[in-house]
Amino acid sequence: MDLGSMGFLKALLVAVYALHPYFSHAETAPNYSFVHESTTAPPVSYHDYIVVGGGAAGCPLAATLSETANVLVLERGGSPYRNPGKTDKGNFLLTLLDPSPDSYAQIFITEDGVYNHRARVLGGGTVFNAGFYSHAETEFVKESGLDEALVNDAYQWVENKVVFKAPLLQWQTAVRDGLLEAGVLPFNGFTNEHINGTKIGSTIFDMNDHRHSAADLLEYADPKNIIVYLHATVTKILFTTQTVGSRPRAIGVIYEDAMGEKHTAYLTNDSKSEIIVSAGAIGSSQLLMLSGIGPRSQLEPLGIKVVIDQPMVGQGMADNTLNCVFIPSPNPVELSLLSTVGISLLVNYIEAGSGLNLAPSFGWISKFLLSIL
Repeated sequence: MDLGSMGFLKALLVAVYALHPYFSHAETAPNYSFVHESTTAPPVSYHDYIVVGGGAAGCPLAATLSETANVLVLERGGSPYRNPGKTDKGNFLLTLLDPSPDSYAQIFITEDGVYNHRARVLGGGTVFNAGFYSHAETEFVKESGLDEALVNDAYQWVENKVVFKAPLLQWQTAVRDGLLEAGVLPFNGFTNEHINGTKIGSTIFDMNDHRHSAADLLEYADPKNIIVYLHATVTKILFTTQTVGSRPRAIGVIYEDAMGEKHTAYLTNDSKSEIIVSAGAIGSSQLLMLSGIGPRSQLEPLGIKVVIDQPMVGQGMADNTLNCVFIPSPNPVELSLLSTVGISLLVNYIEAGSGLNLAPSFGWISKFLLSIL
């Protein structure tokens, strides 16, 4: 399973409690009247909900909340619709490995030398991942205490907008046959269920190889009740205490626009108002710590006032291990991303793509790949 797909699916489940699966509004991607550059934002604004991060979780959650409340979404990246061809299947590697300052995938290296990416675009990692779609493991749903009926409604809600049956052409057929010959059994045919064996799944690329991301789920939003600001980097969550000794309560956020100007967004006085941090595993932890929620031993040496001493914030994070095999071909190979996958009993995921552009003319790609390999 491609890196980020499982996180995308699990994150979408956060929205099910506010989900109404059948509503729809007139605005369609990319013609959203409620998406603006943050430089146009007022110095101060008030909202029922403030969603920090317009990614795989933030977009569908904001859309459902906008049915009954005023919602603000703050996304530090730009729009995936400015250059729609950039996210098409044929440009997968070009987009994933783009080192430019405005790239959708922000490349970084961990302190222990591991290469990785952070999403920096409306739609999050769904804008540049390999696009394979699958349901979550049944055990995950049960262990999380989620309502299985609502989870299934959520799947339908997403699939109506952004999911397509993956094509099974020559290369992916060979992958299927190879997995079965290698003993990755049983063969489950086409299914979106997460089950052991070899299966044909779904994709977020349509029949024209055009990508559909979580940003497209904003089509479900009520345009009257939502505003999305791009290039809006939240730097701090504001807290207050109502009485001495009471638990701090989040009341707003401070964010910067592309010009470095600061803006403040506050919650309304509604008791149900919330700030929802959906900025990814790294970004969410980072924002909490910058706002004073985290291990006292790390915050105080940096001069950050401790709001809540929470030792586990930002701790224990790990990514999936990944082993890649690149096979150069002297002849053209059909373009494909993930259609066939193998899931072994050891919880290993096997997948393959073909025909991806690694031409030497793109010198920066060759140099970057060489540094990784």
